[in-house]
Amino acid sequence: MFILTKSALALMIGFIISTIMGYFMVPLLKRLNVGQRVSVFVGASHKKKNGIPTMGGLIFIIPTFITILIMYFTNKIEIESNLLIVLFVFVAYAFLGFLDDFTKLRRKQNEGLTEMQKLFGQVIIAVVFFYIYMSSGSEPLLWLQAFDLKIDIGWLYGFFILFMLVASSNAVNITDGLDGLAGGLSFIATLVLGIITWTTSWLAGYQDIAIFCFILAGSILGFLVFNTYPAKVFMGDTGSLAIGGVLASVAILTRHELTFAVIMGVFVIETLSVIIQVFSVLVFKKRVFLMTPLHHNFEKMGWKEQDIVKLFWTCGLILGTLALVYGAWL
Repeated sequence: MFILTKSALALMIGFIISTIMGYFMVPLLKRLNVGQRVSVFVGASHKKKNGIPTMGGLIFIIPTFITILIMYFTNKIEIESNLLIVLFVFVAYAFLGFLDDFTKLRRKQNEGLTEMQKLFGQVIIAVVFFYIYMSSGSEPLLWLQAFDLKIDIGWLYGFFILFMLVASSNAVNITDGLDGLAGGLSFIATLVLGIITWTTSWLAGYQDIAIFCFILAGSILGFLVFNTYPAKVFMGDTGSLAIGGVLASVAILTRHELTFAVIMGVFVIETLSVIIQVFSVLVFKKRVFLMTPLHHNFEKMGWKEQDIVKLFWTCGLILGTLALVYGAWL
């Protein structure tokens, strides 16, 4: 019961502070002309999104840290080495996303950092994480918790971690294309990962990392008050890179890398749709989808934006439930 109370309290405080911050942050971003520049390739229905404030990730990033400080000074959590690693990844990817958003706004177009600049930043952060993680005595093992099986993959584990961090941050970024889509899926993924983290009692500071997940989930829920249709603000790269990177880092620390692929299933499918489309166009000179990422394909088919988001949220919830059965029940 203490665990449930602590988790619920963390989520509720994060939600309340995020909601309050949103009421002040959205008008502030409008006054600063921090407006979204919609790509010329999207449909006419997206043109109305031009000028809607971006960088909204600050609405859940800042409250997450405020809530952590509140719980720390009230002795509800301890900030130890593993939580510090998670916070480092969270801040580092948020800063990289902020640079990308800021560059877009300064240029007054939808192009920020180049793909290579962004990828270089993501890899550097991932390398620093890997160095700190392995220096703590971690072994290059893939765990199958339900079968109590550990697979030593040696030096490949380093590339696996780099891939997870970079792919996860990009996947959330790619999915952030409809009102509330990436935010809702991120809330589900963060909540599920927080519950799973409670079961990793062998990990030093696991309770504090779980509490962080619940705080972040609550903060994202507060952000969704302003991001669901019709959106008043977008999370931007500031939020999407931060979420993707930090969730991957928690999955790595808790040794649930494979479970994480299920939790992030919708994000994975969205990313695969882009890869398949690019490959098909380059090799066969044909399109597999009307438009990618996949949510735009449904739009081209005539689906309403709200219906697409509901479908994807439902799929995310089902996959999250399956991940809980495997990662926390079996």
